Amino acid sequence: MVRHFLSLMDLSSAELKRVIDRAGEFKQALAKDERHTSLQQATLALLFDKSSTRTRVSFETAMTQLGGNSIFLATEHSQLGRGEPVADTARVMSRMVDVIVIRTSGHDMIETFAEHSQVPVINGLTNLYHPCQLLADIQTYKECRGDIAGCEIAWVGDGNNMCHSWINAARQFDFRLRIATPDGFGPNPDLVAVCSDHVTMVESPSEAARGAHAVVTDTWASMGQEGEKEKRIKAFSGYMVDKALMSAADKKAIFMHCLPAYRGFEVVAEVIDGPQSVVWQQAENRLHAQKALLEFLLIEF
Repeated sequence: MVRHFLSLMDLSSAELKRVIDRAGEFKQALAKDERHTSLQQATLALLFDKSSTRTRVSFETAMTQLGGNSIFLATEHSQLGRGEPVADTARVMSRMVDVIVIRTSGHDMIETFAEHSQVPVINGLTNLYHPCQLLADIQTYKECRGDIAGCEIAWVGDGNNMCHSWINAARQFDFRLRIATPDGFGPNPDLVAVCSDHVTMVESPSEAARGAHAVVTDTWASMGQEGEKEKRIKAFSGYMVDKALMSAADKKAIFMHCLPAYRGFEVVAEVIDGPQSVVWQQAENRLHAQKALLEFLLIEF
């Protein structure tokens, strides 16, 4: 049976925890210069129509370290860019490679692709979810503070794809998520309702951060929203993560950001470059978490 990873809900809680544990093993092994070639001769295709740094580098490096190969295709350089139906591209590519990572705008595109693919499809980011980032984030929290179950996490800022993925994570990893967003920029209300046992919408960043074990944010204007930049800067005034906001959190709280970050907007330099920040560890863990995910999808199922 082909398994896809389009959101965190595509794996069970137990399976996600296995992936996180395996990511830790991969990280320790690499530090000892121990090499694993479990995906020798496997080929990964990356089909992107959005720019990328961490997602592309981490997946390509992951395949190399696991003994496999990768092929990168920008959409405009493929037949998709000339109007070929998504289903046709999926049918062809999945007969040639072993796993496909897609980074695109509409989540419906990746769902259509997965429906017609004979091999696992991984969501490298859509406007709705960014699940691979959450694997690295949960791994990072575990390394820094232990099991996230039962903890209090604050999301401050835009109710975007990262916020949606944190909402799913709260449900899958059994923690409490408090979300503070400006009016008109909240997450999908249906998703919040489904996860209401673990998610609470609050009125202010300080309320979200109060006693939190981690404070999480993201850029105010994601890819494709650059034309809204000035509007968003005005709307998000008061949602910057600064020292005062971090002081409302638990004294051992960590600061998390998926990157890229814009100092002086969603976070001040003093926080992201300070001792509570774990953003570089998060970025590094993309490599290890994705190795674990690839192995899980290609070998275990």
